[in-house]
Amino acid sequence: MARKTIVAGNWKMNMTPTQTAELIETLKPLVVSDYSDVVLCVPAIDIPAAVAAAKGSNIEIGAENLYFEDKGAYTGEISADMLLDAGAKYVIIGHSERREYFGETDETVNKKVLKAIEKGLTPIICCGETLTQREQGITIDWVRQQIKIAFQNVTADQAKATVIAYEPIWAIGTGKTATSDQAEEVCGAIRQCIKEVYGDAVAEEIRIQYGGSVNAGNAAELFAKPDIDGGLVGGASLKPDFSKIVNYK
Repeated sequence: MARKTIVAGNWKMNMTPTQTAELIETLKPLVVSDYSDVVLCVPAIDIPAAVAAAKGSNIEIGAENLYFEDKGAYTGEISADMLLDAGAKYVIIGHSERREYFGETDETVNKKVLKAIEKGLTPIICCGETLTQREQGITIDWVRQQIKIAFQNVTADQAKATVIAYEPIWAIGTGKTATSDQAEEVCGAIRQCIKEVYGDAVAEEIRIQYGGSVNAGNAAELFAKPDIDGGLVGGASLKPDFSKIVNYK
């Protein structure tokens, strides 16, 4: 089966609500596509402005994180219900920056994935290795472990509706990009891992993105690979040029 490309922007800690509305108004006519789903994952405070600005367009809005409890004494955290009520449809889970700076583990990623699925949010589940791990030759082992733990207690039907984002940590925000062959090797290994756990049908349906300095110049080559179904885009999603990644063909 042909999987539809999904191109998602990860804005990280950028853009005020006012700037959010302005950028989305600029992007709306530029990102119309028959072959790419378009998602913008924005800071929580920007979600209402993003949803309002994207109304009537093909842009879906997502969040950059959530907490795995429904409510309670968790100062500064945001629940799935809050995100849904604000209009978010997707949520990034387990980004390497969350793991590095805020102590997220494979186990907390799994809890967040389960909560997102329970509430009807589509999780974009991140995985990836450091430069040291790549040099040690353990990339595939490391990423398989991240995936297997992230999907603990996720059913086959639930799994096929998720999105996985492979992001080599050494390529995030560095200007370095994995070669298309390097990216395909790991995305193929992720699909094989999903196949081992859930079978052929789920492995064929699940969408796997590449992330790590994706830009207008390299998107077409990356997305042409058989196991790469789009990109999780950082800095390039903060500019009108994001449309060139969406319309990569």
